[in-house]
Amino acid sequence: MMYLDHAATSPVRREVLAAMTPYLTTEFGNPSSVHGAGQAARAALDDARRRIARVTGARAGDVIFTSGGTESNNLGIKGVAVAALLGRGARHVITTAIEHSSVLESVRALGRVHGFDVTVLPVDHQGVVDPGAVAAAIRDDTALVAIGYANNEVGTVQPIAEIEGVCAARGVPLHVDAVQAAGWLPLAPAAPRALRTLAISGHKIGAPQGTGALIAPARIPLEPLLHGGGQERGRRSGTESVAGAVALATALELADAERAATAERVSRIRDRFIADVLARVPGAALTGHPSRRIPHVASFTIAGVNGETVLTDLERRGVIASSGSACSSASEDASHVLLALGIDDDLARTSIRFSLSPLATDLEGVADALADAAASHRSRSTDSVGSSL
Repeated sequence: MMYLDHAATSPVRREVLAAMTPYLTTEFGNPSSVHGAGQAARAALDDARRRIARVTGARAGDVIFTSGGTESNNLGIKGVAVAALLGRGARHVITTAIEHSSVLESVRALGRVHGFDVTVLPVDHQGVVDPGAVAAAIRDDTALVAIGYANNEVGTVQPIAEIEGVCAARGVPLHVDAVQAAGWLPLAPAAPRALRTLAISGHKIGAPQGTGALIAPARIPLEPLLHGGGQERGRRSGTESVAGAVALATALELADAERAATAERVSRIRDRFIADVLARVPGAALTGHPSRRIPHVASFTIAGVNGETVLTDLERRGVIASSGSACSSASEDASHVLLALGIDDDLARTSIRFSLSPLATDLEGVADALADAAASHRSRSTDSVGSSL
Protein backbone atom coordinates (compact mmCIF):
# COMPACT_ATOMS: atom_id res chain seq x y z
CA MET A 1 0.00 0.00 0.00
CA MET A 2 1.38 3.44 -0.98
CA TYR A 3 0.17 6.16 1.41
CA LEU A 4 0.00 9.52 -0.38
CA ASP A 5 -2.08 11.57 2.05
CA HIS A 6 0.64 13.13 4.20
CA ALA A 7 -1.00 16.57 4.00
CA ALA A 8 -3.80 15.04 6.08
CA THR A 9 -1.51 13.38 8.62
CA SER A 10 1.87 11.71 8.79
CA PRO A 11 3.26 8.87 10.91
CA VAL A 12 5.18 9.65 14.09
CA ARG A 13 8.91 9.58 13.45
CA ARG A 14 10.93 7.05 15.44
CA GLU A 15 13.20 9.79 16.78
CA VAL A 16 10.16 11.73 17.96
CA LEU A 17 8.66 8.71 19.69
CA ALA A 18 11.96 8.05 21.46
CA ALA A 19 12.24 11.68 22.61
CA MET A 20 8.71 11.86 24.02
CA THR A 21 8.50 8.39 25.63
CA PRO A 22 10.15 9.36 28.96
CA TYR A 23 7.48 12.04 29.47
CA LEU A 24 4.76 9.45 28.95
CA THR A 25 6.32 7.01 31.42
CA THR A 26 8.95 7.85 34.03
CA GLU A 27 9.12 11.67 33.76
CA PHE A 28 5.42 12.35 34.27
CA GLY A 29 5.44 15.42 36.53
CA ASN A 30 3.10 18.37 36.13
CA PRO A 31 5.20 21.31 34.91
CA SER A 32 3.29 23.69 37.20
CA SER A 33 4.26 21.72 40.33
CA VAL A 34 7.12 23.02 42.49
CA HIS A 35 8.57 19.66 43.53
CA GLY A 36 11.42 17.94 41.74
CA ALA A 37 9.27 15.89 39.37
CA GLY A 38 7.36 18.98 38.35
CA GLN A 39 10.48 21.04 37.84
CA ALA A 40 12.03 18.33 35.66
CA ALA A 41 8.93 18.49 33.50
CA ARG A 42 9.15 22.30 33.46
CA ALA A 43 12.76 22.11 32.27
CA ALA A 44 11.79 19.83 29.39
CA LEU A 45 8.88 22.13 28.47
CA ASP A 46 11.10 25.22 28.49
CA ASP A 47 13.73 23.44 26.41
CA ALA A 48 11.09 22.47 23.82
CA ARG A 49 9.93 26.08 23.74
CA ARG A 50 13.45 27.35 23.05
CA ARG A 51 13.97 24.80 20.26
CA ILE A 52 10.74 25.75 18.49
CA ALA A 53 11.60 29.43 18.85
CA ARG A 54 14.94 28.90 17.09
CA VAL A 55 13.31 27.28 14.07
CA THR A 56 10.57 29.91 13.79
CA GLY A 57 12.79 32.94 14.36
CA ALA A 58 10.99 33.82 17.57
CA ARG A 59 11.76 34.25 21.24
CA ALA A 60 11.09 31.38 23.61
CA GLY A 61 8.39 33.39 25.37
CA ASP A 62 6.54 33.78 22.07
CA VAL A 63 5.77 30.04 21.84
CA ILE A 64 2.34 28.95 23.10
CA PHE A 65 1.71 25.21 23.10
CA THR A 66 -1.72 24.16 21.81
CA SER A 67 -3.61 21.03 20.78
CA GLY A 68 -2.88 21.52 17.08
CA GLY A 69 -3.42 23.69 14.04
CA THR A 70 -7.12 24.34 14.58
CA GLU A 71 -6.63 25.67 18.09
CA SER A 72 -3.58 27.68 17.02
CA ASN A 73 -5.58 29.32 14.23
CA ASN A 74 -8.50 30.02 16.55
CA LEU A 75 -6.27 31.58 19.19
CA GLY A 76 -4.20 33.55 16.69
CA ILE A 77 -7.25 34.98 14.96
CA LYS A 78 -9.84 35.40 17.71
CA GLY A 79 -7.28 36.21 20.39
CA VAL A 80 -5.61 39.01 18.43
CA ALA A 81 -8.83 40.40 16.97
CA VAL A 82 -10.71 40.53 20.27
CA ALA A 83 -7.71 42.12 22.00
CA ALA A 84 -7.67 44.80 19.26
CA LEU A 85 -11.41 45.32 19.73
CA LEU A 86 -11.00 45.77 23.46
CA GLY A 87 -7.87 47.88 23.14
CA ARG A 88 -8.62 50.28 20.30
CA GLY A 89 -12.08 49.46 19.06
CA ALA A 90 -10.84 47.74 15.88
CA ARG A 91 -13.64 45.77 14.29
CA HIS A 92 -12.41 44.64 10.85
CA VAL A 93 -10.61 41.48 9.74
CA ILE A 94 -9.25 40.39 6.37
CA THR A 95 -8.77 36.87 5.01
CA THR A 96 -8.96 35.07 1.65
CA ALA A 97 -11.48 32.78 0.00
CA ILE A 98 -9.23 29.69 0.06
CA GLU A 99 -8.32 29.45 3.73
CA HIS A 100 -8.60 26.33 5.89
CA SER A 101 -11.93 25.93 7.63
CA SER A 102 -10.39 26.73 11.03
CA VAL A 103 -9.40 30.15 9.67
CA LEU A 104 -12.66 30.89 7.85
CA GLU A 105 -14.86 29.71 10.72
CA SER A 106 -12.84 31.73 13.24
CA VAL A 107 -13.31 34.84 11.12
CA ARG A 108 -17.02 34.14 10.72
CA ALA A 109 -17.34 33.70 14.47
CA LEU A 110 -15.81 37.15 14.99
CA GLY A 111 -18.51 38.60 12.77
CA ARG A 112 -21.30 36.61 14.36
CA VAL A 113 -20.34 37.04 18.01
CA HIS A 114 -18.51 40.37 18.11
CA GLY A 115 -19.88 42.22 15.09
CA PHE A 116 -16.66 42.39 13.11
CA ASP A 117 -16.71 43.43 9.46
CA VAL A 118 -15.08 40.70 7.36
CA THR A 119 -13.30 41.23 4.05
CA VAL A 120 -12.73 38.01 2.09
CA LEU A 121 -10.20 38.63 -0.67
CA PRO A 122 -10.36 36.70 -3.95
CA VAL A 123 -7.44 34.77 -5.41
CA ASP A 124 -6.43 34.23 -9.03
CA HIS A 125 -7.07 30.98 -10.91
CA GLN A 126 -3.87 29.50 -9.45
CA GLY A 127 -4.78 30.36 -5.88
CA VAL A 128 -2.49 33.36 -5.36
CA VAL A 129 -3.61 36.42 -3.40
CA ASP A 130 -2.34 39.80 -4.57
CA PRO A 131 -0.38 41.67 -1.84
CA GLY A 132 -1.70 44.88 -3.41
CA ALA A 133 -5.25 43.71 -2.73
CA VAL A 134 -4.28 43.12 0.90
CA ALA A 135 -2.88 46.65 1.12
CA ALA A 136 -6.00 48.13 -0.47
CA ALA A 137 -8.30 46.26 1.94
CA ILE A 138 -6.59 47.44 5.14
CA ARG A 139 -8.57 50.09 7.02
CA ASP A 140 -7.82 52.23 10.05
CA ASP A 141 -9.93 49.82 12.12
CA THR A 142 -8.39 46.61 10.74
CA ALA A 143 -7.55 44.34 13.66
CA LEU A 144 -5.96 41.47 11.77
CA VAL A 145 -5.10 39.92 8.41
CA ALA A 146 -5.25 36.07 8.32
CA ILE A 147 -3.66 34.22 5.40
CA GLY A 148 -2.33 30.69 4.89
CA TYR A 149 1.32 30.34 3.91
CA ALA A 150 0.63 27.32 1.69
CA ASN A 151 -2.80 26.05 0.74
CA ASN A 152 -3.67 22.64 2.14
CA GLU A 153 -5.69 21.49 -0.90
CA VAL A 154 -3.86 22.76 -4.00
CA GLY A 155 -0.45 23.52 -2.50
CA THR A 156 -0.10 27.11 -3.74
CA VAL A 157 2.44 29.13 -1.74
CA GLN A 158 1.51 32.74 -1.06
CA PRO A 159 3.92 35.71 -1.36
CA ILE A 160 3.94 35.80 2.42
CA ALA A 161 7.02 38.03 2.80
CA GLU A 162 5.37 40.73 0.68
CA ILE A 163 2.11 40.44 2.59
CA GLU A 164 4.05 40.57 5.85
CA GLY A 165 5.68 43.82 4.70
CA VAL A 166 2.33 45.32 3.70
CA CYS A 167 0.84 44.55 7.10
CA ALA A 168 3.91 45.75 9.02
CA ALA A 169 3.88 49.06 7.14
CA ARG A 170 0.32 49.67 8.36
CA GLY A 171 0.91 48.33 11.87
CA VAL A 172 -1.64 45.54 11.39
CA PRO A 173 -0.91 42.05 12.79
CA LEU A 174 -0.72 39.22 10.27
CA HIS A 175 -1.76 35.72 11.30
CA VAL A 176 -0.03 33.08 9.18
CA ASP A 177 -1.47 29.57 9.00
CA ALA A 178 1.76 27.62 8.46
CA VAL A 179 0.34 24.17 9.18
CA GLN A 180 1.12 22.87 5.68
CA ALA A 181 4.28 24.96 5.25
CA ALA A 182 6.11 23.70 8.34
CA GLY A 183 8.90 21.34 7.42
CA TRP A 184 8.86 22.44 3.78
CA LEU A 185 9.32 26.23 3.82
CA PRO A 186 11.29 28.65 6.03
CA LEU A 187 9.23 29.80 9.00
CA ALA A 188 11.18 32.80 10.31
CA PRO A 189 9.63 36.20 9.53
CA ALA A 190 11.09 38.25 6.68
CA ALA A 191 11.46 41.27 8.96
CA PRO A 192 12.73 40.83 12.55
CA ARG A 193 10.06 43.14 14.00
CA ALA A 194 7.16 41.90 11.89
CA LEU A 195 3.76 41.93 13.59
CA ARG A 196 3.04 38.27 12.95
CA THR A 197 1.55 35.24 14.63
CA LEU A 198 2.19 31.76 13.23
CA ALA A 199 0.26 28.50 13.59
CA ILE A 200 1.93 25.07 13.32
CA SER A 201 0.70 21.52 13.83
CA GLY A 202 2.72 18.48 14.87
CA HIS A 203 1.00 15.68 13.02
CA LYS A 204 1.94 17.08 9.60
CA ILE A 205 5.68 16.80 10.37
CA GLY A 206 6.09 13.53 12.28
CA ALA A 207 4.80 14.41 15.76
CA PRO A 208 1.58 12.95 17.20
CA GLN A 209 -1.88 14.28 16.50
CA GLY A 210 -3.01 16.74 19.17
CA THR A 211 0.26 18.71 19.24
CA GLY A 212 0.80 22.22 17.97
CA ALA A 213 1.90 25.75 18.76
CA LEU A 214 1.07 29.37 18.13
CA ILE A 215 3.99 31.76 17.81
CA ALA A 216 2.69 35.03 19.26
CA PRO A 217 5.11 37.85 20.17
CA ALA A 218 4.31 39.54 23.45
CA ARG A 219 4.07 42.93 21.71
CA ILE A 220 0.89 41.72 19.95
CA PRO A 221 -1.98 41.86 22.47
CA LEU A 222 -3.74 38.49 22.73
CA GLU A 223 -6.99 37.71 24.52
CA PRO A 224 -6.96 34.06 25.68
CA LEU A 225 -9.63 31.62 24.61
CA LEU A 226 -9.05 29.25 27.53
CA HIS A 227 -9.15 30.56 31.09
CA GLY A 228 -8.04 28.78 34.22
CA GLY A 229 -4.66 28.28 35.85
CA GLY A 230 -2.81 30.85 33.77
CA GLN A 231 -0.39 28.48 32.05
CA GLU A 232 1.54 29.65 28.97
CA ARG A 233 1.97 33.11 30.54
CA GLY A 234 -1.78 33.43 30.91
CA ARG A 235 -2.42 33.07 27.20
CA ARG A 236 -3.58 29.44 27.14
CA SER A 237 -4.64 27.88 30.42
CA GLY A 238 -4.53 24.14 30.99
CA THR A 239 -1.84 21.68 32.02
CA GLU A 240 0.66 21.46 29.18
CA SER A 241 1.44 18.16 27.48
CA VAL A 242 5.17 17.91 28.11
CA ALA A 243 5.45 14.82 25.92
CA GLY A 244 3.58 16.63 23.14
CA ALA A 245 5.80 19.71 23.41
CA VAL A 246 8.97 17.62 23.29
CA ALA A 247 7.58 15.69 20.31
CA LEU A 248 6.71 18.88 18.44
CA ALA A 249 10.11 20.43 19.07
CA THR A 250 11.94 17.28 17.97
CA ALA A 251 9.87 16.84 14.81
CA LEU A 252 10.21 20.51 13.85
CA GLU A 253 13.98 20.52 14.38
CA LEU A 254 14.44 17.36 12.33
CA ALA A 255 12.23 18.61 9.51
CA ASP A 256 13.95 21.98 9.41
CA ALA A 257 17.43 20.44 9.39
CA GLU A 258 16.46 18.24 6.44
CA ARG A 259 14.26 20.83 4.73
CA ALA A 260 16.46 22.12 1.91
CA ALA A 261 17.61 18.71 0.66
CA THR A 262 14.21 17.11 1.17
CA ALA A 263 12.32 19.90 -0.59
CA GLU A 264 14.58 19.73 -3.63
CA ARG A 265 14.36 15.95 -3.93
CA VAL A 266 10.60 15.70 -3.32
CA SER A 267 9.92 18.58 -5.72
CA ARG A 268 11.62 16.63 -8.51
CA ILE A 269 9.54 13.54 -7.74
CA ARG A 270 6.37 15.63 -7.62
CA ASP A 271 7.12 17.35 -10.94
CA ARG A 272 7.77 14.02 -12.70
CA PHE A 273 4.53 12.69 -11.27
CA ILE A 274 2.56 15.73 -12.43
CA ALA A 275 3.95 15.35 -15.93
CA ASP A 276 3.08 11.64 -15.93
CA VAL A 277 -0.49 12.24 -14.82
CA LEU A 278 -1.09 15.00 -17.36
CA ALA A 279 0.33 12.77 -20.11
CA ARG A 280 -1.47 9.54 -19.17
CA VAL A 281 -4.83 10.53 -17.68
CA PRO A 282 -7.33 11.99 -20.18
CA GLY A 283 -9.10 15.05 -18.80
CA ALA A 284 -6.58 15.60 -15.98
CA ALA A 285 -5.69 19.20 -15.08
CA LEU A 286 -3.34 20.45 -12.39
CA THR A 287 -4.88 22.70 -9.74
CA GLY A 288 -2.94 25.43 -7.96
CA HIS A 289 0.20 27.23 -9.09
CA PRO A 290 2.38 25.11 -11.40
CA SER A 291 5.68 26.03 -9.72
CA ARG A 292 5.05 28.12 -6.61
CA ARG A 293 3.69 25.25 -4.57
CA ILE A 294 4.78 23.21 -1.57
CA PRO A 295 7.06 20.37 -2.65
CA HIS A 296 4.90 17.46 -1.57
CA VAL A 297 1.46 18.31 -3.00
CA ALA A 298 0.11 17.50 -6.47
CA SER A 299 -3.61 18.02 -7.00
CA PHE A 300 -5.79 17.47 -10.04
CA THR A 301 -9.28 17.59 -11.42
CA ILE A 302 -10.22 14.84 -13.89
CA ALA A 303 -13.08 15.77 -16.17
CA GLY A 304 -15.76 13.13 -16.61
CA VAL A 305 -15.16 11.09 -13.46
CA ASN A 306 -16.41 11.04 -9.88
CA GLY A 307 -13.50 11.88 -7.61
CA GLU A 308 -14.64 9.76 -4.66
CA THR A 309 -15.25 6.73 -6.88
CA VAL A 310 -11.79 7.03 -8.40
CA LEU A 311 -10.24 7.34 -4.93
CA THR A 312 -11.97 4.14 -3.83
CA ASP A 313 -10.71 2.38 -6.96
CA LEU A 314 -7.21 3.72 -6.36
CA GLU A 315 -7.18 2.29 -2.85
CA ARG A 316 -8.11 -1.12 -4.25
CA ARG A 317 -5.07 -0.73 -6.49
CA GLY A 318 -2.83 0.01 -3.50
CA VAL A 319 -2.74 3.83 -3.54
CA ILE A 320 -4.20 6.02 -0.79
CA ALA A 321 -4.91 9.65 -1.72
CA SER A 322 -7.67 12.14 -0.85
CA SER A 323 -10.12 14.55 -2.38
CA GLY A 324 -8.64 17.50 -0.50
CA SER A 325 -8.78 18.65 3.10
CA ALA A 326 -9.35 15.83 5.58
CA CYS A 327 -11.19 18.36 7.74
CA SER A 328 -13.98 18.62 5.19
CA SER A 329 -13.67 15.44 3.12
CA ALA A 330 -16.90 14.05 4.57
CA SER A 331 -18.82 16.98 3.12
CA GLU A 332 -20.75 16.42 -0.10
CA ASP A 333 -20.19 20.03 -1.13
CA ALA A 334 -17.60 20.93 -3.74
CA SER A 335 -14.36 22.32 -2.33
CA HIS A 336 -14.60 26.03 -1.54
CA VAL A 337 -10.93 26.31 -2.53
CA LEU A 338 -11.51 25.01 -6.05
CA LEU A 339 -14.63 27.10 -6.48
CA ALA A 340 -12.61 30.19 -5.49
CA LEU A 341 -10.12 29.30 -8.25
CA GLY A 342 -12.96 29.57 -10.76
CA ILE A 343 -13.45 25.83 -11.22
CA ASP A 344 -17.10 24.94 -11.72
CA ASP A 345 -19.00 22.84 -9.21
CA ASP A 346 -19.13 19.60 -11.21
CA LEU A 347 -15.45 19.65 -12.12
CA ALA A 348 -14.47 20.54 -8.55
CA ARG A 349 -16.11 17.32 -7.39
CA THR A 350 -13.56 15.34 -9.42
CA SER A 351 -10.60 16.62 -7.40
CA ILE A 352 -7.85 14.30 -6.18
CA ARG A 353 -4.88 15.33 -4.03
CA PHE A 354 -1.66 13.38 -3.68
CA SER A 355 0.65 14.46 -0.87
CA LEU A 356 4.06 12.88 -0.50
CA SER A 357 6.21 11.83 2.43
CA PRO A 358 9.54 13.57 3.03
CA LEU A 359 10.99 10.07 2.58
CA ALA A 360 9.44 9.58 -0.86
CA THR A 361 11.77 8.09 -3.45
CA ASP A 362 9.52 7.72 -6.48
CA LEU A 363 5.88 7.31 -7.46
CA GLU A 364 6.37 4.60 -10.02
CA GLY A 365 3.08 3.12 -11.13
CA VAL A 366 0.84 5.70 -9.44
CA ALA A 367 0.04 7.63 -12.62
CA ASP A 368 -0.81 4.34 -14.36
CA ALA A 369 -3.02 3.31 -11.43
CA LEU A 370 -4.83 6.65 -11.63
CA ALA A 371 -5.26 6.30 -15.40
CA ASP A 372 -6.68 2.79 -14.96
CA ALA A 373 -9.01 3.88 -12.14
CA ALA A 374 -10.31 6.82 -14.18
CA ALA A 375 -10.77 4.66 -17.28
CA SER A 376 -12.59 2.02 -15.23
CA HIS A 377 -14.95 4.65 -13.85
CA ARG A 378 -15.67 6.01 -17.33
CA SER A 379 -16.26 2.48 -18.62
CA ARG A 380 -18.75 1.72 -15.83
CA SER A 381 -20.48 5.06 -16.42
CA THR A 382 -20.77 4.33 -20.16
CA ASP A 383 -22.14 0.83 -19.50
CA SER A 384 -24.64 2.25 -17.04
CA VAL A 385 -25.85 4.82 -19.55
CA GLY A 386 -26.02 2.20 -22.32
CA SER A 387 -28.03 -0.22 -20.22
CA SER A 388 -30.55 2.46 -19.34
CA LEU A 389 -31.33 3.27 -22.98
